[in-house]
Amino acid sequence: MPHAHHASFETFLVSVILILAALVYVRGWVCIRRFSQDTVEGWRAASFLLGLFFVWAAIASPLAALDHELLTAHMVQHLLLMTFAAPMIWLGAPVRAVLQGLPRGFVQSVIHPLSRAAPVRQLRRALTHPAVCWFAAAATLVGWHIPALFRLGMQSGAWHGIAHASFLITGLLFWWPVVQSGSTASKWPEWSMLVYLFLATLPCDILSGFLVFCDRVVYPVYLSSSHPFGLSALEDQQCAGALMWTCVTVVYLIAGTIVTARLLSPLLSTELQTAPQSTEVV
Repeated sequence: MPHAHHASFETFLVSVILILAALVYVRGWVCIRRFSQDTVEGWRAASFLLGLFFVWAAIASPLAALDHELLTAHMVQHLLLMTFAAPMIWLGAPVRAVLQGLPRGFVQSVIHPLSRAAPVRQLRRALTHPAVCWFAAAATLVGWHIPALFRLGMQSGAWHGIAHASFLITGLLFWWPVVQSGSTASKWPEWSMLVYLFLATLPCDILSGFLVFCDRVVYPVYLSSSHPFGLSALEDQQCAGALMWTCVTVVYLIAGTIVTARLLSPLLSTELQTAPQSTEVV
């Protein structure tokens, strides 16, 4: 299948899937708000829909047409899928809303029995282990930027789609322990997420630093591009590396700050409760 035709089909398919996912989520969210006392906040619904928009922007928007011309556009796609869309989707509490939005008969006859099956539960526990989540995301990030695999993804429409899917899936895996760290469902101490996030910056820093400071074009496919915005292939490569370096650092720093604030809030509350009350004589 020609790459252009495959790209058009991928754009259409992704758009349809994302629209259906949004409709199912909104239906479930409305039902929860109407019939349940334990509602899903409006900001969570907005977060989920924003996450879906980021996925669309990365794969099905006009940005997707630029990834063969600019490494920077290619990097924006990866950042949208792994660094922005994935945490936004999890913050939307999607499991509850989607289950509520799906047909009740399908959930009771298919989803619930499947989720209770021992092999599925074991697989879920294995995939959500922080070490597995971290390694999967790091391996995907580094692996698809190896020149040979990068060239494969650029030359084959099928492999290009697989690369996009792997970035989103491993991004979701990576952010799951972080988003769950403040809940009772997490089996890992919350402070460990600070180490988790710090270690996650290392492969990103190495890759982005290499792209920024390398004095040659790592991916020759961009040597023959039309050089949009007047960027040479080397300048484009440096811009892509700097963008990755900055975005990942800022997003992980924000996530780490939120985790730290949650860690400190019980301590501050305890100190305020146990502090001696001072009295003033007026």
